[in-house]
Amino acid sequence: MKIKLYLLLLLLSATVFAQKQVQTSIDTTKNKIGAEFKLTLKTNVDTLSKVVFPNLRNFGPLEVIQSYPIDTIKKNDRYELIKKYGLTQFDSGRYTIPSVKILINKKEFLSDSIQVEVANVVVDTLKQKMYDIKDIVPANESSNWWKYLLGLVLIAGLGAFIYWYTKKRQKKTIEKEIYKTPIEKATSLLNNLEKKELWQHGEVKAYYSELTDIVRNYIEEAIEIPAMESTTSELIEGLKMVSQKKKMNLSKDTFDNLLGVLKQADLVKFAKSKPLDFEITEDRKKLERAIVTLDKAIPVVVESDEEMLLNEMQRQEQLKRELKKQRTKRILITVVSVFMLLFVTLTYFIATKGFDYVKDNVIGHPSKELLEGEWVKSEYGNPTVRIETPKVLKRVDLSKSLPKEGMALIKEMQSFAYGSFIDNFYIMVSTFSFKQETQLDLSKSLEGSIQMMESQGAQNMIVKQEEYETKEGIKGIKGYGTFSKINEITKTSTKVYYEILLFSQSGGLQQIIILHEEGDEYANQISDRIMNSVELENTKQ
Repeated sequence: MKIKLYLLLLLLSATVFAQKQVQTSIDTTKNKIGAEFKLTLKTNVDTLSKVVFPNLRNFGPLEVIQSYPIDTIKKNDRYELIKKYGLTQFDSGRYTIPSVKILINKKEFLSDSIQVEVANVVVDTLKQKMYDIKDIVPANESSNWWKYLLGLVLIAGLGAFIYWYTKKRQKKTIEKEIYKTPIEKATSLLNNLEKKELWQHGEVKAYYSELTDIVRNYIEEAIEIPAMESTTSELIEGLKMVSQKKKMNLSKDTFDNLLGVLKQADLVKFAKSKPLDFEITEDRKKLERAIVTLDKAIPVVVESDEEMLLNEMQRQEQLKRELKKQRTKRILITVVSVFMLLFVTLTYFIATKGFDYVKDNVIGHPSKELLEGEWVKSEYGNPTVRIETPKVLKRVDLSKSLPKEGMALIKEMQSFAYGSFIDNFYIMVSTFSFKQETQLDLSKSLEGSIQMMESQGAQNMIVKQEEYETKEGIKGIKGYGTFSKINEITKTSTKVYYEILLFSQSGGLQQIIILHEEGDEYANQISDRIMNSVELENTKQ
């Protein structure tokens, strides 16, 4: 009989052990609507076992919002497999997470069922910041596509202007560097003109304009006559006078050919004359021969060694001045181009996104940088205050700012802060323990905090007070409102919003103060995030 009883107990214990191969746990059994319940299934198997966890969209009435990867922990010759699921429910009430099947080597094992409660989110308008009603904003009935198009056109136009101007400057530079003498320049330009085939395509006026400009430029550079500003008759008369003065051996045919072609060009440009093809070709040949004849007739001046040295020095000085002038122009063009591009870009973003967007994202906004930075969650003081802040709070000494009568009652005081009372954003966490345990009046403590801010320059303070309760159920009070702050340098007034949380545990005091400029939307978000992260050490447990 005893042997049978032992066998029965052995079978029962084996069954219990087999069922306990799957351990079930959950991070919390009570949560708010839409919050995550984290369900954990854990198994302990040997290295050859195959485990299959369920892949479900719902665990009973709860929806699976996240299926986390399996964690594997090796312990000696066995594996501990941990599978987590994020569950949620959007209706309040009590629910049961049912048992689910886990396959271990194709054998079914069941998890434990767990009861959870989903609570309503209590909306208390008294705990929210109150703002004035905003003015009615008319709806945009049309889209803003034209703003984007305008921005693109402005940017494209600026780019085209910079490209054109740069090419023009490069062309002038190339001409100066390539053409060593006026005759080389004139000959090269005449050849390039023929390659364009302007008159062959009907552009006779453009052809004659460019042809005569080449000749006039040559005469102005080589013979030093203001040919570009002179009429045809003035140019010929001036050329005759210079030829006599410089004893240039020029025949009457040279002057006649030059005069004939220039008059033909004037008729084409101003009287809309249309010469025949062979006449156009002949005019081009006459001008080319005239240029060559003029160049050969220019007397060659033989300079002495001293004159050559002096001229070379003058040329070097002139070259330096030219290079300096060109460098200055390039710098000026670059600076103007950059400013123009910045102006067009800013105009585009202001037109499409608004001035506030440009100010916050291009110029910069200190509160926005704090909000989007790397936040830190840490513990401060005693009893501990756990809080998440955009920057680490540094220890500060408040002993000098408190009255001596108050300091005599304090056993231990710890304060941590970021920023200062005059900055755009300021947060301070303080904890106090007293020599004699007394029941604190938090309203009186709030008055003391208000007086401390007034002593640092706060004026016209508006104070509101309400009860406050943390997630852990620790009750305290919240003071909030606005005050005016005077800038001692500019003598301007700024309106500041403040929040103060006060808690009394075991006769001690825990205090959190936040200040920021009123109307700063990024600072409002920082303040809300900080307040929602507050966790206090419960000294009554």
